[in-house]
Amino acid sequence: MRGIVYTGDGNVDISSELEVRRPGPTEVAVRMVAAGVCHSDLSVLNGTIPWPAPSVLGHEGAGVVAEVGSEVAHVEPGDHVVVATLANCGRCKWCNTGHPTWCRQSMGNVTQPFTYRGEPATNFAATSSFAELTVVKGIQAVPIDRNVPLTSACLIACGVLTGAGAVLNRANVEPGQTAAVFGVGGVGLNAIQALKLSNASRIIAVDTLANKEAMALEFGATDFVNAAETEVVEAIPPVDWSFECVGHPAVLRSAIDVLDWGGTCVAVGVPAPGVEVHVPITHMVHVDRGLIGSRYGSARPHHDIPLLVQLYLDGKLKLDELVTRTYPLEQFAAVTDDMEAGILARGVVTF
Repeated sequence: MRGIVYTGDGNVDISSELEVRRPGPTEVAVRMVAAGVCHSDLSVLNGTIPWPAPSVLGHEGAGVVAEVGSEVAHVEPGDHVVVATLANCGRCKWCNTGHPTWCRQSMGNVTQPFTYRGEPATNFAATSSFAELTVVKGIQAVPIDRNVPLTSACLIACGVLTGAGAVLNRANVEPGQTAAVFGVGGVGLNAIQALKLSNASRIIAVDTLANKEAMALEFGATDFVNAAETEVVEAIPPVDWSFECVGHPAVLRSAIDVLDWGGTCVAVGVPAPGVEVHVPITHMVHVDRGLIGSRYGSARPHHDIPLLVQLYLDGKLKLDELVTRTYPLEQFAAVTDDMEAGILARGVVTF
């Protein structure tokens, strides 16, 4: 079968010399139909996220169930599914109290379900959606309505859940409050539309690319600040909430500095391991400002994915508009070039 294999040192091989084992008792095999290309995939290639090679990339996918293990009862072959990257155990106290992103077993979940040129190959983000067929934990396969195009549904698996979840799950945005979103990519756009759903009164989008303004306004932003031309902290009035969706310490510092008294910054973007942000402590404690993290939108996939699908079907959540362009698997280099050029909300690879 075909897939995109990371071979180390920033290189990928669009290979047909790839195989995947059959699912075990608690696993599901999914025939991938579409997969969004996220900056986390590029972060493996540029070394920001250290990852072993060879490995099959991709973590934002949707497809059709091909085979289920003997203990899997919630999906069956032929079901359309979004493949969540959260490979939580489903048994610990965190999974059973609505916090699966706190499940210790969901971190560092590297396995070797693939072989590449006859040698073992690892998965990526417990998913590997850049393969015609992948094997995941059963808990990761979330069934969805067949009326949702899989080229749109795939984005729920990461960008939509991460951005919207940071607002709807991790933050507590009250109607009328104000917010700034730093980074108008796939994650930031979903934070923006979730803020609109939350009835925020002012939503300020921030990016270094002027062409992101039209996208930001389409998804619900009320204002746009071009960080390449403007001193951001001076340009933005104090806000109740800020969402850093870039993963850069300088951007995170700006997101903290624009907070009003009592405001909270939500760190969503993922930098390289060990990166720190430096903030005066009195800037926080004297006026009740806060900084919190949000992993994967603090998602509860089997609750959140059906909710987001229903919002889409009701015309309240934009998914189709996120897909700027689709690419055949063989044009992976083209989608990464377009991402680096900043011309995509999301590029989607199809099989």
